[in-house]
Amino acid sequence: MGFVQKLAIYDMDRTITKSGTYTPFLFHMVFARAPWRLIFLPLLPFGFIAYGLKLIGRKGLKTYNQGLLLGGSPKLTDLAPHIEDYADKVLANNSYAKAIVQVEKDRDEGRRLILATASYELYVNAIARKLGFDDVIATRLASDANGSVLPKIIGENCYDEAKLDRITSFLEQNELHREQLHIRAYSDHVSDAPMLAFADEAVATTPSPALRQMAKQRGWKIVDWN
Repeated sequence: MGFVQKLAIYDMDRTITKSGTYTPFLFHMVFARAPWRLIFLPLLPFGFIAYGLKLIGRKGLKTYNQGLLLGGSPKLTDLAPHIEDYADKVLANNSYAKAIVQVEKDRDEGRRLILATASYELYVNAIARKLGFDDVIATRLASDANGSVLPKIIGENCYDEAKLDRITSFLEQNELHREQLHIRAYSDHVSDAPMLAFADEAVATTPSPALRQMAKQRGWKIVDWN
């Protein structure tokens, strides 16, 4: 077969972190930048109602909440120091120590480390950098010519099949040929079944009940990082 390049692809929320990071990120930014935005809290349930009624999808729900709590067009330069603070907070208080140890093991094996998540690239980049990841595949936000972040997702929310599409596009863009790769993938949730099935070695990490059942059926490794 010749040279085989080794990759390790990690989901982030509830895989490396103990709980989700998106909503806590928005509230972190509210308290750090504009506590007056708490007046919009009574409007948040309307987004979840619309999502429950299938009037909007995950993508629409995320940008609705973002517009309320982060604002319509904050400057990235103004957000940057607070993003760094949030990344430090996530790693200090909301991460599995065993997950971080595994990241280090994969690095020591010579694996290229890729963080693939539905969370916003806006703050995932800082977390990935602090963990020593080589690449990030995450949900991307639009920005304007003035460097302002908009409540508008570029393409699709990086979730489920869309995440696998982003991964395969990443491989193509980096001239990484699937037959020359060994991919180890980690996730906690059944929504990442496409990514896990794509991998040579799938690891269900502290899995949801649905993923635990699927992992047992498919012979995927199961680990508990609690």
